[in-house]
Amino acid sequence: MKARAFRIMAIVALVAPVVLTAQMPDARQMSGIPMPSNDVPPGSVSVRLVRGDLSNNIVGHPVELHGGAKVETIKTDREGRASFKGIAPGLPVQAVALVDGERVESQTFALPAEAGVRLVLVAGAGISAPSGARANPPASAAVPGEVVFGGDSRIQIEFDDDTIEVFYLLDLVNAASAPVNPKSDLVIQLPEGAQQPSLLEGSSTQATLRGTTVLISGPFSPGTTPIQFAYSLAPAGASRTLVQTFPIGWPRVQVIMTRAGTASMASPQFASSNEMPGQGPGFILGIGGALAPGRPLSVDLRGLPSRSHLGRYLTIGIAFVVLLAGFYAASTARAGSGGAGRQAHLEDRRDKLMADLVRIEHQFRSGTMEESRYVSRHGDLVSQLERVYGELDQQSGTGGPSQGTVA
Repeated sequence: MKARAFRIMAIVALVAPVVLTAQMPDARQMSGIPMPSNDVPPGSVSVRLVRGDLSNNIVGHPVELHGGAKVETIKTDREGRASFKGIAPGLPVQAVALVDGERVESQTFALPAEAGVRLVLVAGAGISAPSGARANPPASAAVPGEVVFGGDSRIQIEFDDDTIEVFYLLDLVNAASAPVNPKSDLVIQLPEGAQQPSLLEGSSTQATLRGTTVLISGPFSPGTTPIQFAYSLAPAGASRTLVQTFPIGWPRVQVIMTRAGTASMASPQFASSNEMPGQGPGFILGIGGALAPGRPLSVDLRGLPSRSHLGRYLTIGIAFVVLLAGFYAASTARAGSGGAGRQAHLEDRRDKLMADLVRIEHQFRSGTMEESRYVSRHGDLVSQLERVYGELDQQSGTGGPSQGTVA
């Protein structure tokens, strides 16, 4: 799941210049969030330290990187960056800086094997970066109010072979200066066919999952509350429609789909849908206007990866035919006394090969055997079965003891 989360963040980093407005992003919302980058060597972390916003670098200030029992300290350069190198992929680390008595820290994260990580720490913003999911503010301090999805909220669609993986990366924004409490919990019912739903690391603890229903409980602190979850959709042909309804408004709809073959997407809510370049296959970005609470978002997916199952069904049919032929051969075989032992051996061999054929078919259908190994093993078993049945036919036609034992 960590590798997938890093891949999502990398795609977000690529599309950020397209989907954001021209105004400077809020540095407080970026603070402490790790972003994989191919501009940073693998095994390295680049930490930028600023005061208040991205235009005020803090130069010559110590930054700590905590990893297990080890703490490494490096001072920022002229651009406000501290660069850490030689970090083992998969090791949980956290960047920390103490500025004017304020402790600013990043989320705890692990480096991917193929890229380094960039992040920014923002001091003097009145808050420190989140080191995990934020807890609910006290209910007594909340006032009645509403939240909406922030501008960075998005739905991400990826493909795992012909299975569809859907990620909801949502920011609930409270624009008020005090915690607000909506009239009721926010409920998101996942689309029909959603399988294996799960909350993602970094999501607020205010979100809980019950079956295919996501419940989000208030009150909500001022600023942004991250709600992130995912599910998969089983293969269902080359086209399908994803329909989702949200309980709050979404000022700017954004859907990102990894490009795969001829796959495309369209929606009545999209004002534009464009193919965007990027590392690997690239992606398709759909952007729309405001989506009112309770109004369904409908996304049509076409040209989806769809693996033909004809070969699988044909293999099963052949297996049954061979099995029936085996039963027939066993019921009509005439074994002489001298060939009885040989025939019994061939029948045992036949039964074992049939059992092996059924077993690898089950493994392949359940996804525990690679296709290349399945094809090779299947062909070998069928060849052996043909030879066994040929010998059984010869054995049954020997005419009894006078023919002797088949060698």
